[in-house]
Amino acid sequence: MTLGGRYIRLPHLSARVGELRNRLSRARYFRGHGVHSPFVYSVVRQVFMSHRLLSAETSLRDALVAAGVPERRAMELQNLMTHCEYRTFAIDEASAELCVATRMLPKAETLRLVRTACGRGATIAVMEPYADRDRERMCGAIVAGHGSTTVDNRGYLLIFNNKYLPKQHFRI
Repeated sequence: MTLGGRYIRLPHLSARVGELRNRLSRARYFRGHGVHSPFVYSVVRQVFMSHRLLSAETSLRDALVAAGVPERRAMELQNLMTHCEYRTFAIDEASAELCVATRMLPKAETLRLVRTACGRGATIAVMEPYADRDRERMCGAIVAGHGSTTVDNRGYLLIFNNKYLPKQHFRI
C-alpha cells in the first residue's frame, strides 16, 4: 500500500495498532483509578507509584540488578516484598515467598517455576512478559489458567496465590 508515494507495510501498521490498543486498555487503571480491589489499589499506589525504597532492605533489588533487571523494576519488586511482608525471595527458582522468573529462564522452566510456586502459595513475578510474541502468549496462558489475582504492569506479570483474592486480571 502506498500513501503519498511512500510504501506502508501493513504488518508494521497492525503492530502499531496493537500497541495502541495495549496502552489504551491500561489507561483505565493508571494510578489506581478504576481498581476496585483494595489490595491491588494499595499495590498500585504504594509499590508502582513510589519512586523510593519503602525500607532500608535492598537485598532483592541488588540481586535483580545483578541479574540484569532495570533499576526501576528492581526497586518496585523490592517495595512489593516490603509491602506484602515477604521474608524470602528466589530468582529463577520456586523456593521462596516471592519468586522472580527472569527473561533468561527458558519457557519450559518458567512454566515449571509458576506451577511449583503456585502449588506452594508463593507470589511470582514473570519479568518482561512482552519481550516477544512467544513470551506474551505464555503469559496470557498463565493468566487464563490462574485462579487468583494477576497484575500486569508491562515490566513484569505478578501472579498472586492467595485464596482470599478473587480471579481478576489488571493491566496497569
